[in-house]
Amino acid sequence: MAKVEVAGREFHYERAGSGEPLLLIQGMSGTHVAWGEPFRGALEESFDVIAFDNRGIGLSAPVDGPFTIVEMAEDTAALMGQLGLESAHVVGISMGGMIAQELALAEPGLMHSLTLGCTYCGGPGSQLMPEENLQKLVAGMSSGDRDKAIQAGYEVNLSPAFRADESTWPPFHEMATSVPAAKATIELQAAAIFGHDTSGRLGEIEVPTLIIHGTVDGVLPFPNGELIASLMPSARFEVLEDVGHMFWWEQPQRSAELIREHALAAGRA
Repeated sequence: MAKVEVAGREFHYERAGSGEPLLLIQGMSGTHVAWGEPFRGALEESFDVIAFDNRGIGLSAPVDGPFTIVEMAEDTAALMGQLGLESAHVVGISMGGMIAQELALAEPGLMHSLTLGCTYCGGPGSQLMPEENLQKLVAGMSSGDRDKAIQAGYEVNLSPAFRADESTWPPFHEMATSVPAAKATIELQAAAIFGHDTSGRLGEIEVPTLIIHGTVDGVLPFPNGELIASLMPSARFEVLEDVGHMFWWEQPQRSAELIREHALAAGRA
């Protein structure tokens, strides 16, 4: 169990594979296990993969007050420094994509390439979670029934087509129960997301960027991907038809291959 101290706060991380470093930044409530072994394993065939728990979540040290997306980007930059990473391919999904946006704007030299998955930039035209899905998640988390909360997350994060296969439920349930995600921290993460807005600055990002978004994303709807792509005209935009929010969970091999191709192309540029 690897730990690193950043600005007096302890962060949990896992590192495996060989090749150029690739840093994975998780989303709201997500821990290192939420990447899933199929996706991480596929990336580890080509990269030195680092997955960590954001501040206050999973096996990282708890927090005692609010924080911002910018501060989480500062955490990430400092963590990279502590791990001796001069630069890396950076993959951020959902809230992790917001962190990656701020990191790319503040510290572009830390990135070989950037992948923004199922994420959001704030500002005009952006869309947060549809009300129906938000109420489903809130009801699950407020019920006091852990399995009900996990079921709500399963339904909101994954596409109907994927969930039609009943064998997809046990791995998701195991992932959601294996590492803790404190409700109080999730609420602080949500507050940080509400304050995020890079819409007027995305055009300043010069790091080679790949945008990935599923068309039936129930958390951060597909128009968010279209908006980010319109604000970053030099970026590559990959649309995953009939795929939900957790695209890497639904299509681990394809997702890993898209990222691998992008990272290799950035290395040749």
